[in-house]
Amino acid sequence: MLALRLVRGAHPLVLLRRLLVAATSAGTGFLLLCALGHALAHPGSTGAVLRLAWCALPLAATVYFAVTVARTDPGTKPRPGLASVGLGPGRLMVLSAMTTAVACTLGSAVALLCFLHLRGDLTGLPFDGAAAGALGAGRPLPVAATLTLLVLVPLAASVTTALTLRPRRPKPGTEPPDPDAPPQSPGGLPWGVALLGAGLAVEAYASGGATAGLRVPGAGGNPAGVLAGWVLTAVGLALAGPGLTYLCGHLLQTARPGALRLLAGRVLMREARRLGQPLGVVCAVASGTYALSTLHTAGGPADVGPFSTLGALLVAGCAVLTLATAAAEGRRSRTGVQEALTRLGAPASVLRGCAALRTGALLVVFTPLTWLVAELAAMPLTR
Repeated sequence: MLALRLVRGAHPLVLLRRLLVAATSAGTGFLLLCALGHALAHPGSTGAVLRLAWCALPLAATVYFAVTVARTDPGTKPRPGLASVGLGPGRLMVLSAMTTAVACTLGSAVALLCFLHLRGDLTGLPFDGAAAGALGAGRPLPVAATLTLLVLVPLAASVTTALTLRPRRPKPGTEPPDPDAPPQSPGGLPWGVALLGAGLAVEAYASGGATAGLRVPGAGGNPAGVLAGWVLTAVGLALAGPGLTYLCGHLLQTARPGALRLLAGRVLMREARRLGQPLGVVCAVASGTYALSTLHTAGGPADVGPFSTLGALLVAGCAVLTLATAAAEGRRSRTGVQEALTRLGAPASVLRGCAALRTGALLVVFTPLTWLVAELAAMPLTR
């Protein structure tokens, strides 16, 4: 009940984010049910297994977005006085997980209604039965399998939220970090580069036909190893993103910087962990989209259907929404600094110039990287 009251009494922007979580959960749940419908329509076919594997990408993107929304929710952050009424860090973590589960369960219910409606199980076949064959209309729907698929998104999102927001006790003998000290460089850049190279190598090897028996729907008829290579590439970019963002902030402060460059660089260094990871995921999605578009432009097999398109839109939408949510949370955390600068007499143009400088530095570093990864990923697909 407390989780429901927090949902009802939240800020409109927070409610909008939770509705977006429910919408992405509905889309992912619908794709999972479509894989079940394909299995019912084509018993004994391996296509349903590949469609279910393709749903892993939207599922991961939805869970990532849901965790980001839960982490940036101001209503479930520890505040003074809450522990005295039984709302300590552990209880707030449970509330965050329950709130995430409520939003994702709502989306799964919407997905079930849409799936049953398109199958004709509610009010007859809509759209002249255009989706009947793909969804296994007329065949009995297994209740256990349906409920298992619908529970996947709420369960994965709530468990991941609880693991991410669990209270962490400081190690014995360690001192709290100094807020005035310069940021520590985020790790993960070497591992990110290694995984990025490994992903491109796996994609090049798989596209050579070594695993030609496994074909991924919507990937131009390429082997399933291409999908595995792209996943490794995306993980590599996500791991390298914080380090690259920190590097952008460090480069802005080199060669006799002025006050504007110092402020912009320090903000990027402080926000490297929050912005870098979703920015790397957006780069991975953009490079994958560019590679697929290059494949179809070059005359590759255009087997992109409505379900593959929905999955791609879910992955891209979740990546962009996650980056926007992280950026908004970073802006909210800098409110005190902006107010202090305003009291000191800093004009509004300084804050706008700082934001433009940060954006420009990120574009200068991440745009060529995205283009390079996209070209390397598209090269083995079009040969």
